[in-house]
Amino acid sequence: MKKYTRILTIAGSDSGGGAGVQADLKTIAACGCYGMSVITAVTAQNTVGVTAIHPVPATVIDAQIKAVLDDIGADGIKIGMLYSAETVARVAASLRPFHRSPVVLDPVMVATSGDPLASGDLVLAMKDHLFPLIRLLTPNIPEAEILLGGTAIGGDLADAARQMAREFSLSVLMKAGHLQGGELVDVLYDRSTGAITTFENQRLETKNTHGTGCTLSAAIAAFSARGLALPAAVQKAEDYLHGAILAGGSYTVGHGHGPVHHFYRYWQ
Repeated sequence: MKKYTRILTIAGSDSGGGAGVQADLKTIAACGCYGMSVITAVTAQNTVGVTAIHPVPATVIDAQIKAVLDDIGADGIKIGMLYSAETVARVAASLRPFHRSPVVLDPVMVATSGDPLASGDLVLAMKDHLFPLIRLLTPNIPEAEILLGGTAIGGDLADAARQMAREFSLSVLMKAGHLQGGELVDVLYDRSTGAITTFENQRLETKNTHGTGCTLSAAIAAFSARGLALPAAVQKAEDYLHGAILAGGSYTVGHGHGPVHHFYRYWQ
């Protein structure tokens, strides 16, 4: 019998379908893997903003993780919105007995619309409980500045990635989307080798960028689980996301930041 490459996403639900668990599952499928999910929070969300957040009780999050991993297992895990320190601690405790699969953490703190998606004590809980389990951290510049205690990063993404990698003992992909200019250069610091790898993309003029961070981290988890070394997995994920943004720009969804086109390789 054949076996799927299994990816578990642990994240919030986006009722608009462009980010969160919905984007993760679309990405995982598009990248050739079998997706499973643990919902950490339910959001009332669309392309314009977030109007409500309902955290899932920690006991239910724990039950979801155990239900999936006890029976199906996972070849890779992607973590997104966790919302509260209590959720972070419970997710870490639930994953620890199963910690054999590579884990990618997208430290979701603010939505594309600017709405906050995390409580204030989340960062400390991540550092204490979750970072020891993580293989790759994928912050954007505002998230990285929060993780580094408010330090301004500017344009030196390589130094920021290296600093976080050494402080938190994990690999870091710094995303350049918040910088100005037509060319975006994401920077990977691979802690296992000490190597810096850059990934260059042209900025695409589109407002349909909702869920890009979720999509990129889920794609990295999928390609890593399929056996690619970290720099190669990031490159394939970057290429996939660039194509999804490009294709998504041709569509109108909602009145704000629309989604990328996760299945552009299969239909237009």
